[in-house]
Amino acid sequence: MKNNRKLFVSIEVALAAMILVIAFIIFQERNGKDLCRISVIVQNSDDRQWSAFKYGLKMAAEDQKIDLVVVSTGERLSIEEQMNMMQQEIDYGADALIVQPIPGDDTEELFMDMEKKVPIMLVENKASKDAPSLFPIIEPDHKDMGRALAEELLRDYNDNMDGKTIGIVTQYPDAPNALLRRKAFEETIKDTGAKIRWSACDIFAEDHSLEDQPRVDLVIALDDFSLIEAGEYSASGRLHGALVYGIGHSTESAYYLDIGKVECMIVPDEFNVGYQSLAQAAESVRFYHDMSSQAVSYTVIRRDELFTDENQEILFTMSQ
Repeated sequence: MKNNRKLFVSIEVALAAMILVIAFIIFQERNGKDLCRISVIVQNSDDRQWSAFKYGLKMAAEDQKIDLVVVSTGERLSIEEQMNMMQQEIDYGADALIVQPIPGDDTEELFMDMEKKVPIMLVENKASKDAPSLFPIIEPDHKDMGRALAEELLRDYNDNMDGKTIGIVTQYPDAPNALLRRKAFEETIKDTGAKIRWSACDIFAEDHSLEDQPRVDLVIALDDFSLIEAGEYSASGRLHGALVYGIGHSTESAYYLDIGKVECMIVPDEFNVGYQSLAQAAESVRFYHDMSSQAVSYTVIRRDELFTDENQEILFTMSQ
């Protein structure tokens, strides 16, 4: 009886050891570069506004030993083009996708079908314009940034903006992030005496021009593209003396702040958007962890604060 018990125990130990060895081999294979490829799809991916974001991706990829692919894209993707790119990346062997979605009525439904194949992490804005996101998303706190932008403006005018007129500029006015920023900005300046005279989008197309808008005291740019263009218009004297405030995260935006053509800039931590999105996607692929949503921080930068040690680090990520 004792011999049988010893034999049984020996077999159990041997089986346990085999399971551990097999698990170790699988773990090593899952950590192999060829088996962990993550593809990133954002609009106009070669634009400088993505520099800090892509630097964050790169740093996370090095830390996680990930085969990172940032897909080259155009400025205005359709949902059909984006879905084709996602499928193509899966066909090429992507184990997970990081996507800036094109918001639409059926985007989330299409993404849910795609998620049956690989995990999907969203960045920058959600897929649905109205409903809460059904997917994990890493993004700045758009409401807080819109509110902070308005608070900086009010601080400069001692909370008294009687008679001041405002023009609002945004690249994609119907995008969920733009809607949140604008709503928070407008709520914060409500009852302060300021009047929003116009809103503009697509103002930089051949048949549109920011200088053709009615004259205002202030131009508020709600995204990096708009802030760069408003800064350029201001630098060339085409804003009729309007002061520019905005949200930006590129060296071009920082340049217009530095030369005094932008009064104040709210800078989202795009480096962390890139780093955290890829880190979570890698964990999901390797260890089957559920990904979670996260709001990253932002920094308020004025011209005289541009070259502090903290802001130098921000500028460094923008320039990579």
